[in-house]
Formats: sequence, C-alpha cells, structure tokens
Amino acid sequence: MSTTTTTKTSGPVEDTAFTAPRAEDLAALLVSARRPPRPSALSASLTFGWRAMLKIKHVPEQLFDVTAFPIMMVLMYTYLFGGALAGSVDRYVQFLLPGILTMSVVMITMYTGVAVNTDIQKGVFDRFRTLPIWRPAPMVGYLLGDVVRYVIASVVMLAVGMAIGYRPEGGVLGVLAGVALLLVFCFAFSWIWTMFGLLLRTEKSVMGVSMMVIFPLTFLSNVFVDPRTMPGWLQAFVNNSPVTHVASAVRRLMAGEWPAADIAWSLGWAALFVVVFGTVTMRLYNRK
Repeated sequence: MSTTTTTKTSGPVEDTAFTAPRAEDLAALLVSARRPPRPSALSASLTFGWRAMLKIKHVPEQLFDVTAFPIMMVLMYTYLFGGALAGSVDRYVQFLLPGILTMSVVMITMYTGVAVNTDIQKGVFDRFRTLPIWRPAPMVGYLLGDVVRYVIASVVMLAVGMAIGYRPEGGVLGVLAGVALLLVFCFAFSWIWTMFGLLLRTEKSVMGVSMMVIFPLTFLSNVFVDPRTMPGWLQAFVNNSPVTHVASAVRRLMAGEWPAADIAWSLGWAALFVVVFGTVTMRLYNRK
C-alpha cells in the first residue's frame, strides 16, 4: 500500500525562468556604452616602465649588474691603477670615480636591447602592437624602467667611492647635476640597443654586438687617464668620443665647475641618438 503526499502552496506561483537577451539587444548595448578614454602617451609609457620594475621584483637577480658589478669596478680599477698612474689611491680616486661611474652606467644600457629581444622571442610584442596606445610607449617604458637601474648603480658607486676616499668638491648639487646629465645621456644612448634588440634574432647576438660597440667607446676615452698622455692619432678619436664628453662633464660638475662645452656636447649627442636611433627603432617596431 502506497501513500501520496500532496503539498499545497498558497498564492500564485512565480515564473523564475531565465530569458537570454537577444543578440540585437547586446549589440545595441555595446554600441551605446561609453568607451574608456585612450591613455595618454605619458600614462602608457609609465605603465610599461612599471612593468619593467615588476620584472625586477620577481627576478631580483637582475640587479646584480647595478650592485655587485659597480662595486667590483670601483675597487678593482682604483687599487689596480691608483699607485701606478697617480702615485696614490687617494689621488687617483678623485679622477677615476666620475669616469668609472660614467663607464659603468653606459655599459649597463646594453641590457635594454636584451630585454626587448627576450620579449619578442616570447611573443609579448605581438600583444603590445594590438593595444590602442601611443606606439612608442613600450620602448619608452623599457628605457624609463632602466633609468631606475642607472640611479641604483650611481648611488652604489658613489657610496663605495665615498667610503674609499672620494670627496666631490661640488658638493651635493654638483653630484646631482653630474648624475642627472649622465641619466639623460644614457636614456638617449639606450635607443641604440633597442634598435639592435629589434634587428637581431637572438639575445646572444644582441649581447655580442653590444659588446663590440660599447667596449671601444668606453675604454678609448678619458675614463682612466688624461688623453694628453696618448699618441696624437688616438687623441683625435678619444677627444671626440661621446663617452669622453660625458665623463668630462660629470667629472667637472662633481668638482664644482660648470663645463658648458662638455655639457653642450653631451646633450647634443643625446639628441642625436634619440633622433637617429629612436626613428630607426620605431620603424623596425612597426614592421616587426
């Protein structure tokens, strides 16, 4: 024998069935919706610069070249050449530190091209090119992120220099002026490596070509010694090298002087690098 239970409900039964919206209604909603404003060139560039900072956060080993490497450079060249070239370490470090600071930060710039090439190999650039943003923003973002690395390297080297006897006669203002000029130059100089990062197929190729370019420019300069001690044919190259102009300007600014000619040459080289290599970089980027 079976029993049947009937449940009675009071009141009308509501219809809870879901009705999907029509495609025409969705299309009309999307068309009528207000799109977010397009980001400005500065906003987009800062966003990509912050992306570069986040990469350092997740891979802190990237800071090795702006911490351990500068310390090694300062100590090695100061104590290796100080007695032979200037008679004492204390005297030589006054000449060397602004030069080795310039050399080290300029050498660090080549890692910009490596980072660009790595993102290309991973396919990230394909996504960047589809975004409705200012076209140079990804490139400028790389360079802005690297400026932070240059600041870190400068602070580390100056701290080590002060610890071993360097005393800038220009004081805080002279040091800040010298570092600021160096950062402007290196920001412009980095466009060379972004070009190589887009042009070459592997990061090893970028590194190899960068070394071939940057080593003659940095070592054939007035970073270590006064060019007047060099043969005449070599002086002609060294005295007209962009690294020589920057190193001279940084050295004299930190010494409390105002080298107008060297500053003008440094800024002129920076403008030339941006105009020439920045233009070539963006053409390669648009065709990549």
